[in-house]
Amino acid sequence: MDQMPYPDTLAARAELCRNVVFSAGELVLKGFQGEATRSFSMKGPQDFLTVTDAASEAHIRGAIAAAFPEDSFFGEEGGGVIGDRVWVVDPVDGTANFARGIPHFCISIAYVENGRTEIGAIYNPALDELYFARRGEGATRNGQPIRVAKTERFDAASIEMGWSTRVENAIYLDVVKNLLDMGTNVRRAGSGALALAYVADGRSDAYLELHMNSWDCLAGLLLVSEAGGEVCPFLEIGSLRDGGPVLAAASGVASGVSRASNIPLAKRQAV
Repeated sequence: MDQMPYPDTLAARAELCRNVVFSAGELVLKGFQGEATRSFSMKGPQDFLTVTDAASEAHIRGAIAAAFPEDSFFGEEGGGVIGDRVWVVDPVDGTANFARGIPHFCISIAYVENGRTEIGAIYNPALDELYFARRGEGATRNGQPIRVAKTERFDAASIEMGWSTRVENAIYLDVVKNLLDMGTNVRRAGSGALALAYVADGRSDAYLELHMNSWDCLAGLLLVSEAGGEVCPFLEIGSLRDGGPVLAAASGVASGVSRASNIPLAKRQAV
């Protein structure tokens, strides 16, 4: 673009976020539909990479740089600089699903200003579902307001738990046992960002992961908070660059899941 099409406001960044997550979604969906572009390499144990990941991140990075050249960018594939105004991006979350033809993956984009997540978008192009939140304005799916579930009984709760190579298996299994002993259903679907969006939408009652990267969780944590749920203070107990533990839950089960996982809950104003 020859000139910046957006004014320097949060509202303009929210508009850009919507636009770029959709355009990246078109690119990612084409990659998903073309089997050759789903072939993958390995960055590490259970850490998958496809050409679509890199292409999506380059597309998002370029669009943001054209519109807001002073903003910084921090992405899963290319890293970046973390400034006072930073876009935190996972170009394809759920790459293992994507690479195997499973339509449970997404693009996650968060905008963080002065240490607070102000805008979050999670888009699954295979289902054409956009989860979007702006701080103080609630959370939506495809433009319709969403709320967390009203579940209060653990024997009626469905909880998703992510796994990380950064945490010992024994610790992970202890937390799973704690949750099962409470009577919950514990599942894992392979996309932490979508798991958080599903908590915001009442499709799951909680999501926790003992270590999660910021590009996977910041948008989702804002969504859950804006949908009336409880979340951990991620940027206090972890960091934007190095990640940390994540918990997001419907209010009726949040304290119990917090005890089971030893992950604290934030005060309502903090994400």
